[in-house]
Amino acid sequence: MLIHLVAAARPNFMKIAPLYHALERKEWANTVIVHTGQHYDLNMSDVFFKDLELPEPNIHLGVGSGSHAEQTGRVMIAYEKVLLKTRPDLVIVVGDVNSTLACTLAATKISYTGAANSANQNSSADRIRPLVAHLEAGLRSFDRSMPEEINRLATDALSDILWTPSPDADENLLREGISPDKIIRVGNIMIDSLEMLREKIEKQAVYTEFGLEKNGFGVVTIHRPSNVDNRESLEQICRSLDNIVQKIPLIFTIHPRTSKKLEKYGLKDTLNNIMGLYTVEPLNYIRFMNLVFNCRFVITDSGGIQEETTYLGIPCLTVRPNTERPITVALGTNRLCTPENILKEVDSIISNSTCFDQKIELWDGKTAERVVESIYSLDL
Repeated sequence: MLIHLVAAARPNFMKIAPLYHALERKEWANTVIVHTGQHYDLNMSDVFFKDLELPEPNIHLGVGSGSHAEQTGRVMIAYEKVLLKTRPDLVIVVGDVNSTLACTLAATKISYTGAANSANQNSSADRIRPLVAHLEAGLRSFDRSMPEEINRLATDALSDILWTPSPDADENLLREGISPDKIIRVGNIMIDSLEMLREKIEKQAVYTEFGLEKNGFGVVTIHRPSNVDNRESLEQICRSLDNIVQKIPLIFTIHPRTSKKLEKYGLKDTLNNIMGLYTVEPLNYIRFMNLVFNCRFVITDSGGIQEETTYLGIPCLTVRPNTERPITVALGTNRLCTPENILKEVDSIISNSTCFDQKIELWDGKTAERVVESIYSLDL
């Protein structure tokens, strides 16, 4: 079975790694990694492949940056050519980036009829197009101003197989009219990556490089357009961080997008001069997760970190009005907040010693195994 495993941005790499390793152990699977090149910064891409023990991508589309339309269009054009040349049986897309939707569109609209079939002559000979499976399906923020929400909705509507992480994702898909036959709850693949690398993560002591102690600091990651593209919002976040470090040090891993906006608005020097605030470039997965493992709390607008902190029982403050992972809020480990009230929420965390130890069904490090079982059962 020829399987394309599509990755585009840093969170995607964490999702494909456990599945790639699980499929590589199966004689019936020929797994090809397709890297669209949506993230082209070394710290945001190549280093993650090394951390996650992934080989060099078999296919690299090299699309680079651009507007949403440009990125989506370039990926579709490049990937369509790859599909016609290689004719995979199954295309697996993950997450909710532009490449997720673009590859889904290309694969569901392709026709193998009459095309050359040198790479996969036996298994694809009678198939009109590949099946498309979405890993991490069904997540919804219910905010269509988020490009990711549009990508999630369209990808799920078009995919043939929907692998979901939690009960709320199942419910979202059913409410949208998706056939129950397409929905398979497999759990959270991000937890597989965490457990796969736990030993390496725990051997690190990255926080000591800043002269900090375990549980004596917070971790910050902010990059979403709603927070960094608007000068007023970014200035307020900087003010909040300045106030927080009067109480507890912070390590701020600065995304390339955030760095550009800080530079544009003249805030980079201001941020760098705040005592107790340590700004660093994006870290590789193992080093970053070591910070998370040992911090008191996380301030973020990322999706995956909400899940990882919930699994680890670490308080998380999500600087967004909504989340596509409401189960993390329901369990109490994650709180939504605004740039204005981050300090108040941090005060609440510091004064509260609550230990979060609730577990979510199937968030157990065995999601990749369940996905492989699902693939093996396909009638191809």
